[in-house]
Amino acid sequence: MSVRVPTFDEIHDAAARIAPHAMVTPVLRHASLDALAGAELHFKCENLQRGGAFKFRGACNAVWSLTEDEARCGVVTHSSGNHGNALALAAATRGMAAHVVVPEGAVRAKLEAIEQAGATLHRCAATQAAREAAAAEVQRTTGAVMVHPYADTRVMAGQGTVVLELLRQSGTLDAIITPVGGGGLLSGCAIAAHGLAPEIKMYGAEPSGAADAAQSLAQGARIEQFVPNTVCDGLRALIGESNLLALREHRVEVITVSDEETVAAMKWLWRTLKLTVEVSSATVFAAILRQREHFAGRRVGVVLTGGNVDLDALPW
Repeated sequence: MSVRVPTFDEIHDAAARIAPHAMVTPVLRHASLDALAGAELHFKCENLQRGGAFKFRGACNAVWSLTEDEARCGVVTHSSGNHGNALALAAATRGMAAHVVVPEGAVRAKLEAIEQAGATLHRCAATQAAREAAAAEVQRTTGAVMVHPYADTRVMAGQGTVVLELLRQSGTLDAIITPVGGGGLLSGCAIAAHGLAPEIKMYGAEPSGAADAAQSLAQGARIEQFVPNTVCDGLRALIGESNLLALREHRVEVITVSDEETVAAMKWLWRTLKLTVEVSSATVFAAILRQREHFAGRRVGVVLTGGNVDLDALPW
């Protein structure tokens, strides 16, 4: 399947397609976090989505976009956790097989969730090249349809439904911020947001130890080789080419944050909202605190992307 940026209409279609299966996640507010940031923060709790992460939206849209002939052999992907779990859960809603290639060193709790969802695990070395090669081999031997974690038009469209929901729940927003790894969520959300309100400012939050998106935007070209060094396991992927194009087209600004700032933000969210979110999710609040001047006095949508935390391996 050729990869292109989804249209606003395709995001609307995705919302209708996944409605019978995905949860409408809540939006939470907290006065003390507003005071800390100097802004009105609307936390979109995708950590409470099916499978514990926003990834179910994109996976579900991809699965239910398939024809009967395409669906017959199932789906395959490579994933460090949340996308693999989401694809397994989505495939189960259609009675399809799911194959997930997982790299060495993936979070144990996430791997267990993938298996419990009914997928077949295929292990590989912890490099992007190894993941892609293993997934291609599974695809060749099984005939399964590849559903890339972020460089997939159907996936991007599904992730963009987060913003359609958020704006219905919170009304007019001045800015929206999401984490950015491969860029499927941020690109889909930017298209959705600007389809409804072109004046909304879009931000991405990225670990400074995995800041390929920020560097790619600054250099005007996608970085091809990058070795991430961050505790944010969900944000170690290189940004996809089509995803980067969408970020550039929608004038998305990426704010980088240290792991220390992110862990501190994760603790703030636990103490105040009483939510256990993945460290990758906490990058958004860390970014708001780091660059308050971008958000001061504004109504801000803050997407908390996942809650699949290994309680035996907390980042502190």
